[in-house]
Amino acid sequence: MKILAAGDHFVAPDLFARELTAEIGDGHTIGELLLPWPLTPFGPVSEVVEASGDESALLAALDGVEVCVTQMAPVTRKVLEGAPGLRLVVVGRGGPVNVNLDAAKERGVQVCNTPGRNAAATAEYTVGLLLATMRRIPETSAALAAGRWAGEFYTYDNCGPGLDGARVGLVGCGAVGSRVARALGAFGAHVRVYDPYADPESLREVGTPVADLDELLRTSDVVSLHARLTPETRGLLGARELALLPEGAVVVNCARGALLDEDALCDALESGRLAAAGLDVFAVEPPPPGSRLRSAPRLVMTPHLAGANTAVAHNAARTAAAEVGRFLRGEPLAHRVV
Repeated sequence: MKILAAGDHFVAPDLFARELTAEIGDGHTIGELLLPWPLTPFGPVSEVVEASGDESALLAALDGVEVCVTQMAPVTRKVLEGAPGLRLVVVGRGGPVNVNLDAAKERGVQVCNTPGRNAAATAEYTVGLLLATMRRIPETSAALAAGRWAGEFYTYDNCGPGLDGARVGLVGCGAVGSRVARALGAFGAHVRVYDPYADPESLREVGTPVADLDELLRTSDVVSLHARLTPETRGLLGARELALLPEGAVVVNCARGALLDEDALCDALESGRLAAAGLDVFAVEPPPPGSRLRSAPRLVMTPHLAGANTAVAHNAARTAAAEVGRFLRGEPLAHRVV
């Protein structure tokens, strides 16, 4: 069988190839294609989003291929129509938004994802960003690197709040949120969780369930977002919701940028109502040159890195290879989307 490993600079083609060989042996032909992400940001390609590379290069690489493993390749209708031998696409991340699922279904191409591969990494990063934001670590590091011993950050007004005893509200409590809840509990935070889609009993295992989002916001010193982006959750925290937070609250978002109204966040930071905010995700990535986020005070920003560590790359390649193994053995696929 001919397989294409369309990797990138995070889950590299040779990493996919090694895991495939370990899973299915060396009796197959594995071609490799290197996509430019993340050195070049992902974006829309034809009708799919969060994709990397171009249709022409992918079509050329798919000649005679039956199975494609990838994170970001643009598996558009045009690509699917131009690759008649393709039978399986395994996407090495949770959301296969770079695949036209309707077109795949019409052509009988099975599509799988690799859910949960970066939940631990994202949770770890969320806690790190939260601490960096609350304690203003990036500002103090930049001052010292510039040759200034910034003693003013030890003053009461500048040193920032702590987690021990803080009221932390989590919006969304799935694989990432539940991990964050357990970690924050170990720091002594009072963790409350709002997730209308989760089983209340499972929420009670990691914190105190709160049935109403407004109530959670009114009584949280820190809010961290962990919800999926859906039409219902887009703009979940706007000006009204941010105004419900207590004076001096902190907001962190490592989930999806469009959950948060960024202009409203800038207003709250500039007015001093919010003590600080930490963002790893943005409504438009990267934020455009004129974005207010670039000059907002007490805002810590990182370029969508929460889900990136070396273990995640191995998890993605290993999980994708296991799915290919099941396909070749005729077993039910574990993470079939289409």
